[in-house]
Amino acid sequence: MKKIISIFTIITLLTLVIFTGNTYAAELDTLDITTSKTTVRPGEEITVRMEFGQSLGAYTFKVSYDNNIFDYVSSEGGTANDTTDKIIVTYHDTTGGTNPRTNMSVTFKAKADITTSNPTEFTITAEGLANADASVTFDDIGTPIVKNVTVEPEYVDYTLNLQYEGKIVKEEEKAITVSYSSPMGHYYEHARLVATATTPEGADIQLLATDNAGLEHDIIESGWGDAQGYKIGGKNVSQVLQTRGIFSKAGNYSVTLKLIDRDNSDAIIAEKTFQIAVAETATPVEPPATEPEKPEESKPEQTTPETTKPEQKPTTLPKTGVNIYIPIVLVLVSLLSYYIYYNKRK
Repeated sequence: MKKIISIFTIITLLTLVIFTGNTYAAELDTLDITTSKTTVRPGEEITVRMEFGQSLGAYTFKVSYDNNIFDYVSSEGGTANDTTDKIIVTYHDTTGGTNPRTNMSVTFKAKADITTSNPTEFTITAEGLANADASVTFDDIGTPIVKNVTVEPEYVDYTLNLQYEGKIVKEEEKAITVSYSSPMGHYYEHARLVATATTPEGADIQLLATDNAGLEHDIIESGWGDAQGYKIGGKNVSQVLQTRGIFSKAGNYSVTLKLIDRDNSDAIIAEKTFQIAVAETATPVEPPATEPEKPEESKPEQTTPETTKPEQKPTTLPKTGVNIYIPIVLVLVSLLSYYIYYNKRK
């Protein structure tokens, strides 16, 4: 009898454990992990976000990162611990299920001094996952969930240039500077500078440059440097070649400079065409004599003629001949003299 009672008690306890305990076989298949960017510039921030798809009252997420590329900035949705290459965020609802969470996030910042392209990744694992009231627990995420991103600078296209001073004369060597540059050039493991030319009929052109080993290269014929190419890219990229240009005939030439990627079927990285005029001689040709242009005759200034006023006749005739007053005065003097003489005699 005691044995039966013991067996019954054990079965009862097992039943209670099964029907009142937590379920441990559930899988959190609603979890969605995203990144705010897939390409990050130096100094920019990126956020790794976990959307649970349901309410969780407990969890521990671990986000691993490359500390040579990123710095940890902040997290939201739990207590974070930075182990220098992994952020561990832990959350436990202490209210007994009234304050669960549906998401969490971690923010990083790309290091500002990065000058190359850096493919990298965030890996996420989790454990201690439970629903809001802890009635259901979820399987640990032991196999990392991987999110790939690339950290690289804002690349600037390469520019090509061809310069010389003065006039180019046929069959005379001319110093010509050929160059390419970029303030932030994209990286290429095997790039190469080549050139093509269009010439007058029957004419030849050479652009000769000498490398550090003393080998001379005709950029028009075979390009510059090792045939397999060479590495370029980074901040303030610049290569300047001092070449000697030789043109066999006078006329108009065009030279096209190309920077190509040998690892990508010689795909063109940058390209530019330059027009070059080659003279027959160094002495400038005098222009044919022409008669000097006659200065344009100045036309008299157009003015409005003034209105001619009619001639006014004098109202008093001018005096001419003997003055009429002289005889009158003489007569008066004579009469006065006679009058005086007459009175004296009386």
